[in-house]
Amino acid sequence: MQVPQQLIESVRRGEPGAFEELVRSTHRPVYSLVYRIVGNADDAADVTQDVYLRVWRGLRGFRGDANFSTWLYRVAANAALTHVKRRARGGVPTEPSELPDLPASDGTEERADAELLERALATLPDSQRAVVVLKDVYGWTCDEIGKQMGTTEGAVKVRLFRARQRLADELASAGVVVPIKKRKKSS
Repeated sequence: MQVPQQLIESVRRGEPGAFEELVRSTHRPVYSLVYRIVGNADDAADVTQDVYLRVWRGLRGFRGDANFSTWLYRVAANAALTHVKRRARGGVPTEPSELPDLPASDGTEERADAELLERALATLPDSQRAVVVLKDVYGWTCDEIGKQMGTTEGAVKVRLFRARQRLADELASAGVVVPIKKRKKSS
């Protein structure tokens, strides 16, 4: 996702319509990230709305040290992780929902694989789903994930390992074979 610097500056200056254009041009990837972490369409819509409130309030403080899209993804991931933590503390289970209809991709086979993976991700506990999405989809390091989730790098690695195993089991039950690296035993 590339956001033109000119658009960011227009938003900072408060130009009419600039923020709406920013939301319009970034909504889909932000919603996708949030949905993958929270696992529920209704919650993802609420959290995505919260993301843009945070962006609106924080954009004046955006220093530009990082790419804007990187900053926006961090804001979105933090909001989604905060939601997951609150949900876990409240003990309120949220049923995973179907992924909203998105335009079909180039191939129906790839779309079927993506839907299968989304269903498998939805079976993971929130903390495991968040870890696997941030690590394997968005490329965060285990250390970065640990800092954002308020846990250790080691705990993130354990969650990631368990999540990948559970995903492999879910996919195997659907007839998909997924190779999983075996943990090396330390001597």
